[in-house]
Amino acid sequence: MSISKGVAIVTGASRGIGRAIALRLAHDGYALAINDIPSNLPMLNSVKAEIESITYGGQKTKALSITADVREEEQVKAMVEQTVKDLGSVDVMVANAGILQAMTPMVDTPSKDFDQTFAVNVRGVFFCYKYAAKQMIAQHQQRGGAAGGNIIGASSAVAKQASPGFAAYSASKWAVRGLTQASALELAPYGIRVNAYAPGYIDTKMVEELSTGHKREHKQFLAEESQNVPLGHMGTPEDVANLVSFLVSDKASYITGQSMSVNGGFFFD
Repeated sequence: MSISKGVAIVTGASRGIGRAIALRLAHDGYALAINDIPSNLPMLNSVKAEIESITYGGQKTKALSITADVREEEQVKAMVEQTVKDLGSVDVMVANAGILQAMTPMVDTPSKDFDQTFAVNVRGVFFCYKYAAKQMIAQHQQRGGAAGGNIIGASSAVAKQASPGFAAYSASKWAVRGLTQASALELAPYGIRVNAYAPGYIDTKMVEELSTGHKREHKQFLAEESQNVPLGHMGTPEDVANLVSFLVSDKASYITGQSMSVNGGFFFD
């Protein structure tokens, strides 16, 4: 008999924050369905192997790699269906996949970049929320009204305090906050909690690519930007993973509809 806490899906899990969240949830006792686009499959399978090396309650953790483009509704639907078929349920959905285009003034932002940002960061999150919620509602009914699950989205510090050069990205992450709040209200009757994490600068490959766009060496970028953080350093993917671990736990049972900051005091809500 499985003693797993349930099954979690994490999108954009081949690296960075997604990888850290997947590994943390595995340590917490969840079986994992991890997702990314086909070109990232080798990295995704590497994360899968890491997860499968983790034991919980004396049992090895189950993991499943699923390639899907979150912009495509049928692919997200199929991802959820495959997770249920192979692992038995969907108890946690972490809609982490997202993109950040090069820092560009709003007046110079190409419409294709704006559309692409919204396609991944909003449309992709919407599809993940939608199909995870459908499955969780069905499970809630099958379980006789037991708690339905947790849905977590990727927002950002710039969804609360915008920065120049990030018009499209900031707008997309504001949209995630609205989607999270509306979904939390609609899904509360089924015992489904919906929240988001809103990180400041986190030391990931995405931030490294951003530093290149700033024409600064990565270490210089981290050192200079850390001066704007009261705690004096950039966050790590594990800082976000720890927040997600809390949000999906029973300790957060009275928290829903929130976009929770993890930014080292960069600004206050």
